[in-house]
Amino acid sequence: MKSLVPMEPEVIGGVDTHQDLHTAAVVLPDGKPLGTRDFPTTRNGYRRLLAWMRSHGKLLRVGAEATGSYGAGLVRLLAREGVPVLEVTAPDKIARRGQGKDDVIDAVAAARAAAFGQRVQVAKDRNGQVEALRVLRVTRKTAMKCRRAALQQLHNTIVAAPEDLRDELRHFTRMRLLRTCAAWRPNMTAYRDPTVATKIAIRSLCRRVLEINDEIAELDRLIQPLVAELAPTLVALEGVGTECAGELLVAAGENPERLRSEASFAMLCGASPIPASSGKTQRHRLNRGGNRQANSALNMIVICRMRTDPRTKAYVACRLAEGLSKREIMRCLKRYVAREVFSILVARTAA
Repeated sequence: MKSLVPMEPEVIGGVDTHQDLHTAAVVLPDGKPLGTRDFPTTRNGYRRLLAWMRSHGKLLRVGAEATGSYGAGLVRLLAREGVPVLEVTAPDKIARRGQGKDDVIDAVAAARAAAFGQRVQVAKDRNGQVEALRVLRVTRKTAMKCRRAALQQLHNTIVAAPEDLRDELRHFTRMRLLRTCAAWRPNMTAYRDPTVATKIAIRSLCRRVLEINDEIAELDRLIQPLVAELAPTLVALEGVGTECAGELLVAAGENPERLRSEASFAMLCGASPIPASSGKTQRHRLNRGGNRQANSALNMIVICRMRTDPRTKAYVACRLAEGLSKREIMRCLKRYVAREVFSILVARTAA
């Protein structure tokens, strides 16, 4: 008679991520905790965390918070090891109100959320070219913000400058102003004089803007071919440029199939209408959630199509005749564009 070999128990992991230390928890499929432990946020710490979870049984999946920031390194390791990772999107407010909050409680809550499939979504794959695109785009966005702030400060400095200096710069175009003032050679020893100090400040701001312009141009030279390589069909769509295509690619991630349907992608982009009906009143309201940058990209595509695309113009005219406002029509168009974009993104990953 053959001896019965005990089956390895199935377990689910949960991680409360922080900058220097991750708190991990392991629970059974019914949510019963098996243990908690802290691990450093190093490569060795990640490997020890995974080994510790697997020591309790067969690891089915892991729920983790902040998979795009503090938990990014751990998520990459788990993906390489073939462990499914679910991002815990929000805490259970009722449980938190009754139990309080600490790292152990949050780790167990993340594991239970992964076990029961509540408040979780499949984490983005951060090992592909879309992650490279995201990093470059984030850097470009911060450079754009810095340039905008520098230009605003330059404008304010010129407005409050002494009259002779202000009259000299009043009618310059922006680029002429930047190049002229960046070439100034004020007397640096006379900085106690307000006019000289203002010249020094203006020169510094102009040089800063020109340097940021060069940085943005360099990033654009990297981003444009990368977007064209990742999704040439998307860039070829009416009204979709490199900026909008890059934003939508980053929003969907390397694995857009994690969203399950085009309705999920529309919800992610804040383009799915929210039911707001009651009784005999049947209506939908604006969705103010989702990824607002992706929503802005859809909005720009719709505006471009309303100006140039004959099909969109005919649709707008038809819906205006039905009594819809232009804002309501744009919301409908964004939903249609989200459906079109999602089909292209899924086809790209399936190819």
